[in-house]
Amino acid sequence: MLENREITKRIFPEMFRSNNVDMVVNYPMIFHNILVSLSPRAIPNPNVVLLTPGIYNSAYYEHAFLAKQMGVPLVEGRDLLVNNNKVYMKTTAGLQQVDVIYRRLDDEYLDPLVFKPNSTLGVPGLIAAYKLGNVALVNAVGNGVADDKAVYAYVPKMIKYYLNEEPILKNVPTYQMENEEEREYVFANMEKMVIKETNQSGGYGMIMGNKASQEELENGKIAITKNPRNFIAQPIIQLSTVPCFIDGELKLRHVDLRPYALCGPKGVEIVPGGLTRVALKEGSLVVNSSQGGGSKDTWVLK
Repeated sequence: MLENREITKRIFPEMFRSNNVDMVVNYPMIFHNILVSLSPRAIPNPNVVLLTPGIYNSAYYEHAFLAKQMGVPLVEGRDLLVNNNKVYMKTTAGLQQVDVIYRRLDDEYLDPLVFKPNSTLGVPGLIAAYKLGNVALVNAVGNGVADDKAVYAYVPKMIKYYLNEEPILKNVPTYQMENEEEREYVFANMEKMVIKETNQSGGYGMIMGNKASQEELENGKIAITKNPRNFIAQPIIQLSTVPCFIDGELKLRHVDLRPYALCGPKGVEIVPGGLTRVALKEGSLVVNSSQGGGSKDTWVLK
């Protein structure tokens, strides 16, 4: 989002001024302010760090960029230690207590004393310090359940139960393969469905029914039957299209929108922009960057 905006500002400065485009450049500042507000210590300048798996992670460039933009140290597990249930960062001036950790590590790698014992990416004792309230972890341990595709089907009911409201935006109909009736319906309409593995991301483990061969569809049915909990299905949604400049010509490509919502003690703040993801292959509905997708700057006018 931030890189796209920087590029389009350089290429179309006059258009930005004349259209009064709202800015997204303050995203790191908003994010940093939320992290600071989560400090368990009531001190003027809490120590915030960004915990990365390291240079071999595919999103390391993003970790380094965000840390630089927020003005916080970028650390790996080996840069931190726990003493007396408090987390400290090793520095040339000695140990400094850490108040807030924005972690880009999956739960199971965070603490070898609690999760994977052979993990060298995390910090031994981190979870004990977290449970005692001596350090804030963002996002919280277990938060990933909200990203489970199997949970998506229940979101309207969750909104109704917890907020006593009807959803403003409708869900894409989602079929749970554990449900025999829904599974039979999906099997009878495979060519109209997209099949997704619940534990996959980035467009992996996905079958587009309208593009798949008969063999792929039959293999999908076998995999679903073996482990139905591991799959969901949704009708193929015809995404919107936008003009894209490809090979010197303007061509239509399918897109979706990823908004950025930052949730803190004072509520949710929506960044006035986002990431418009583009399926660069003609006719494709797969926008994931790992599958050859691209992205566009997204303008919200003041």
